[in-house]
Amino acid sequence: MNVTTDAIKTLREETSAGIMDCKKALVDAGGDINKAREALRQKGLAVAAKKAERETRQGLVEAYVHGGGRIGVLIELNCETDFVARTDQFKALVHDLAMQVAAMNPRYVSREDIPPSDAEGVNPAEVCLLSQPFIRDSARNVQDIVTEVIAKVGENIRVRRFARYQLGD
Repeated sequence: MNVTTDAIKTLREETSAGIMDCKKALVDAGGDINKAREALRQKGLAVAAKKAERETRQGLVEAYVHGGGRIGVLIELNCETDFVARTDQFKALVHDLAMQVAAMNPRYVSREDIPPSDAEGVNPAEVCLLSQPFIRDSARNVQDIVTEVIAKVGENIRVRRFARYQLGD
């Protein structure tokens, strides 16, 4: 099946996948852009899973102040190389995660960080950063956003820690 360059261009803009990956996904999906988008997302999840055990020693610390100075966040986001840490995608991710922490006030990075004594009766979507709905797109959670960036930059990315400060707390 022949796919149009416009369809490839649209899919590439939406997913940031490579041109040939977009073309192959569209051909495999019979020209259906939604099926192709889902296939590329699944491919990205597989790539992220392969990279999950890689060591992350580089990255950025982001400081974000919100609400006229009433809320402040420090967050450390790690990756494998300083090259990726300097990319616009990585910088945007760490900034978005800092805003997420400011807005949603999670207590833990992930489910694994919840102490067993607190685990019963706790909703991870409320208290774990990676399980929360993403503030810019509530149809996806924060882990989905991190996974997408992992697929785009080709390196493991890990939220190491964060601290949130609020006046009056």
